[in-house]
Amino acid sequence: MSDLVTGEAVVLGLRAAKLPSRALAVLLDLVVQFAAFFLVSLLLLTLLTDLDGAAAAALVICLMVFFLVAVPVLVETLSRGQSLGKAALGLRVVRVDGGPAGFRHALVRALVGVFEIILLTGVPAAITSLVSSDGRRLGDLFAGTLVVRERVPETAAPGLPVAPPPQVLHALGPDLVRLDLSAVPTGLWLAIRQLLGRSGQLDDQVAFGMAQRLAGDVAARTGWPVPAGLHPALYLGAVLTERQRREWQRTSGQSAVPAGPQPLAAPQPPTGAWPPPAAFSAPAGPVAPPPPPASGGGGFTLPG
Repeated sequence: MSDLVTGEAVVLGLRAAKLPSRALAVLLDLVVQFAAFFLVSLLLLTLLTDLDGAAAAALVICLMVFFLVAVPVLVETLSRGQSLGKAALGLRVVRVDGGPAGFRHALVRALVGVFEIILLTGVPAAITSLVSSDGRRLGDLFAGTLVVRERVPETAAPGLPVAPPPQVLHALGPDLVRLDLSAVPTGLWLAIRQLLGRSGQLDDQVAFGMAQRLAGDVAARTGWPVPAGLHPALYLGAVLTERQRREWQRTSGQSAVPAGPQPLAAPQPPTGAWPPPAAFSAPAGPVAPPPPPASGGGGFTLPG
């Protein structure tokens, strides 16, 4: 898992693609590119029989540059980071901050790829990808990009963030969309993400107390208290999900949530108890009330 952090401290948690899947995607792309290159070259040389040797060689070189550089750049730019091989394997090229890759990124990756993949038979790309923790090759390092997985297994590994159930998000939706999250400091966002990501590694009572304290800090800064009966970890997960949803809307060019604080109605819990998160459980004994929220953007470091 690659913890990409945007400029507004939103951890995207994308899964980086490693060497096997990337190598297979490159192989599929090269097969298609070379097949198209040979077919078009053969067709043109058959039709243009009056060309001399120098003209025929220049035509072949131009076609090779077109199919090995121009076509990949055009395809990745128009598809926002996907080629035929990457689409088949569920991969996509993104910037290191999680944003969509553009023409400049695709051009740099294609030019460097000609040397490290085609001319040098992929040896530098394989070595760099094995050494890099995110599986990046030289082209990614020069372009500032990363290849991530869009399709991941449905079974979640231990320690992943607590995702609120759909019914919880649906019940909290009217209140979430009106929240003003600008007062939440960077340190608090990172502390929430770190707590939810390490939920399976903490003692139940410790995790519950920390979730309660962070939920109190968020409630004090947003003006939206934890709804009655809702576990503090689900409250944090819902607020973090809303924060990430707004960031994706902003980066994808969709209409953003209106800025500025707006009046909130008092939260009304639905009938019945809220479902507790799987990774958190309330301790058997009493829990001390959360301390008052700390001032400033720091001071939210988790133990360990």
